[in-house]
Amino acid sequence: MLLTIATTHRPATDLGFLLHKNPARLQSYEVSFGLVHVFYPEAADDRCTVALMLEVDPIALSRGRGDRSGEGQPLEPYVNDRPYAASSFLSVALTRVLRSAMSGTSKERPELADTALPLEATLACLPCRGGEDVLRRLFEPLGYEVVAARADLDASFPEWGSSPYFRVTLRATCRLRDLLSHLYVLVPVLDDAKHYFVGDDEVAKLLRHGEGWLSAHPACELITKRYLKHQRSLADAALQQLLREEEVDADELAERNAREEESLERPMRLDEQRVGAVLAALKATGAKSVIDLGCGEGKLLRVLLKDPTFDHIVGLDVAHRPLERAAERLRLESLPDRQRSRVTLLHGSLLYRDKRLTGFDAAALVEVIEHIDPARLQAFERVVFEFARPRTVVLTTPNAEYNVHFDGLANGKLRHKDHRFEWTRAQLNAWTHDVASRFGYTVRLLGIGEEDPITGPPTQMAVFERRDPEARS
Repeated sequence: MLLTIATTHRPATDLGFLLHKNPARLQSYEVSFGLVHVFYPEAADDRCTVALMLEVDPIALSRGRGDRSGEGQPLEPYVNDRPYAASSFLSVALTRVLRSAMSGTSKERPELADTALPLEATLACLPCRGGEDVLRRLFEPLGYEVVAARADLDASFPEWGSSPYFRVTLRATCRLRDLLSHLYVLVPVLDDAKHYFVGDDEVAKLLRHGEGWLSAHPACELITKRYLKHQRSLADAALQQLLREEEVDADELAERNAREEESLERPMRLDEQRVGAVLAALKATGAKSVIDLGCGEGKLLRVLLKDPTFDHIVGLDVAHRPLERAAERLRLESLPDRQRSRVTLLHGSLLYRDKRLTGFDAAALVEVIEHIDPARLQAFERVVFEFARPRTVVLTTPNAEYNVHFDGLANGKLRHKDHRFEWTRAQLNAWTHDVASRFGYTVRLLGIGEEDPITGPPTQMAVFERRDPEARS
């Protein structure tokens, strides 16, 4: 079984520091099922590739099994796909051989361990029970570009049809430890099998390696059930913990964000100015259907609902409690049927592909992007601009240069603790034009609030318009 991981980060040989494996050496490790070899097919400044080759010994495995009588199918333990196909053996090998890389530690390059790198992982033979659709359902929401080629059962006998095995390449810009954690969990999920007993400790492993991404994954239930070998009691326990963690973290985050930023910006009535500017930008596009991505407690939704221009309004947020407050503030329960039919509230994440986000004339992202971890921006970009792909995207974010005008925000401090970053005008300009170029949009930048001649406006707004011919049809 072969797994390769390549990067074009410069110098690419820094991959060796992250993996704690010297590119100039072949290293071999004994494991319970055979041997694991680590070597580098290429190691140059512009591209470096590491390979993990597993030598699985099915005969030794079979002889070590104490639960077989020797009756039934005597060849099954010896003749199988385990030496060739990626499986839970790969997960074991990753934790045995790349433990430090999976934990995100690097003594020589600590900053590199937290850096999103251009990575390409190739699995030479990956069983996909459920076909390519399941493969894409698992990896695409995590921001990966998936290239899959199915293998025939036997090219000499085409009537036998296709096999469940694929050669799979995954490409993304992400932290190496995130890629390894995704492979650790999802490879045995795709195989829908494990070579060892699954008990309570497997729930802990799933929660540990799924931290930060599994609870909000659209296929969370499928992943959990398959990973735990369809043992209902274990899957239910894991899902309850995942749901509880997601609700607590997201709700506390949303409440803290709202309190801190509103308090800071209230004297200049900046929140009202933002909503007014976004509304004007949306009306100027002629949009009839609008989705507010990261709607919070529904400030923009209330304004949209009052305007008969918009006949289909949707608010989406990752936290449950703000959605409940939005429903209360919009008085959804008491609205006339005609008004009530115009608005919908959805629970979901901007980091995972979601069919519910497609088909809108316009999308609004009001003070949202700065709450996203930089390592996950690529996933966000693909969700909004590639998969949802509205005709217009209106985005606002703080102008970091203006922060010197706020008490206590000198010396590079952010407007509140949960912001992952705040961009200068030059940084927003570079990001927006890069996104527009890659996904087929044009973009124009505007200021919101009273503009300072040196530091510019307190809030920046970007208005993206699709370039394709049917954009305004």
